[in-house]
Amino acid sequence: MTQELKESALAYHSEPRPGKLCIQITKPTETQRDLALAYTPGVAEPVRQIKADPELAYQYTLKGNLVGVITNGTAVLGLGNVGPLAAKPVMEGKAVLFKQFADIDVFDIEVNASNPQAFINTVARIAPTFGGINLEDIKGPQCFEIEQALIERLDIPVFHDDQHGTAIITVAALLNALELQGKNLDEIKVVCLGAGAAGIASMRLLIAMGLRRDQIYMIDREGVIHTGRADLNPYKFAFAAETQKRTLAEAIEGADVFIGVSGANLLSARMLQSMNDKPIVFALSNPDPEISPEIAHSVRDDLIMATGRSDYPNQVNNVLCFPYIFRGALDVRATRINQEMMIAAVMAIRDLAKQPVPEIISKAYDTDKSFSFGSEYILPKPMDPRLKMVVSSAVAQAAITTGVAKLPYPSHYPKLKEDNGLKQETHLATDLA
Repeated sequence: MTQELKESALAYHSEPRPGKLCIQITKPTETQRDLALAYTPGVAEPVRQIKADPELAYQYTLKGNLVGVITNGTAVLGLGNVGPLAAKPVMEGKAVLFKQFADIDVFDIEVNASNPQAFINTVARIAPTFGGINLEDIKGPQCFEIEQALIERLDIPVFHDDQHGTAIITVAALLNALELQGKNLDEIKVVCLGAGAAGIASMRLLIAMGLRRDQIYMIDREGVIHTGRADLNPYKFAFAAETQKRTLAEAIEGADVFIGVSGANLLSARMLQSMNDKPIVFALSNPDPEISPEIAHSVRDDLIMATGRSDYPNQVNNVLCFPYIFRGALDVRATRINQEMMIAAVMAIRDLAKQPVPEIISKAYDTDKSFSFGSEYILPKPMDPRLKMVVSSAVAQAAITTGVAKLPYPSHYPKLKEDNGLKQETHLATDLA
C-alpha cells in the first residue's frame, strides 16, 4: 500500500466524523405524541404483543432486516490475529457492503473472546437482537466449531462468510472456467493450497457439486495433507489423500486446477508449467496472489486465471454473494442457510455471468470495454445491479423448497414457472438487463 493510499484511508475513516456507520431514525419524532408512541407509554403495546407472540418482533422491530456481523478478531483479512478492537474497521466495512448492496441493516459486534465456547455463548445470548448472524474473521479450526454450534442452537441464519462466501464464488467461477476450457468436474485434478476456512469450505462445496475426494490434493504449511500424517485436525483429515506426494511441486504436476487461499508468491512459474493443458489458476491470496497474473500469463497462454484483486480480470469477491444470500434468507424468514441455498447461489451467479451485460455496468467501471462471458469474464461484476434479485430470489426459493422458510416466496420477487416439477426463475437475468 502506498503512503498516499494509507493517508487517504485514514482520512476516509476519520473525517468528517469517525467511522463508516450511523443509526438513523425511521419514524417521526417531531411532536410530544411522536415521542409518546416511540417510547413511554406507547412502546408498551408492542412489548405486550411480542411477549404473547415472539414472531411479532419481526413486525414491530427492525429484527427482520438486521444482521449481526460478529468477530473475535483472530483472523482479520491478511492481518492475522489483531484482536477484536482492531477488527472493528473491517466489520464496519462489511456493514457498509450489506447496506449498499442489499439494503440490510447491521450492528457490528466485536467480542473479546478467543476461547470458542466463550464466543459461542456470547453470540447465542445476544442472538434475539438479530434476524441473522454473519460470522467474520475467525481463525480455523475454531471457526468450524463456532459456526456449527451456533447453527444448532439458534433459529436464525448463521453464516461464516470466510468459509461459505469464498466457497460459493470460487465454485461458481470454477464451473464457468471449466466450461470454457472444455473440462468436466468429474475428470479434473484439483490442488488446493491452504487448508483453513476458505480452502476446506471450497472443497466441501465442490464435493457437494460432484467432485470426488480422490480428485483433490490439499496442502497446508507442512505440505500435502496425506493419511500418514499424525498432526491433522478432523477438518483437515477429511481431505487426507492416499499418496506419496509431499510437496506442492509434486502435487501440482499434471493438475487441471490450482486454488490458492494461502499466501503470496507460493506458486512458481515452473510449477505452473507442469500443470495440465488449459489449466485454471485461482490465486486468491490478498493483496498479493500466489502467483502474479503477469508471470502466469507469460508462462502459459492457455490458462484462465482469477485473483482476489479488483485490478485484474476475474476478481473472486465475496460481495457477489453474501449480501444477497442474507437478503433472500431474511425475506422468507429462513431459520438457517443450508447447502441447497448455497448451491442455488452458485448456480445463479454462474448463470448470470453468461447473460448479456448491460452497458450500465461498463459505465460503472468507467471503461469503454464491453464485458461478455469468456476467459476474462467468468463472474459478474460486483456493481451488477441484477445480482440482488437474481441471487436473492434463488436463495429464497431454495429455502422454501427445503422447508427452512417461514414465509412464502415474496410477491416483489420475479415470477416463477414450473419446469419438470421444479420451480425456476424465468429468464430473470435477461428480464432485469
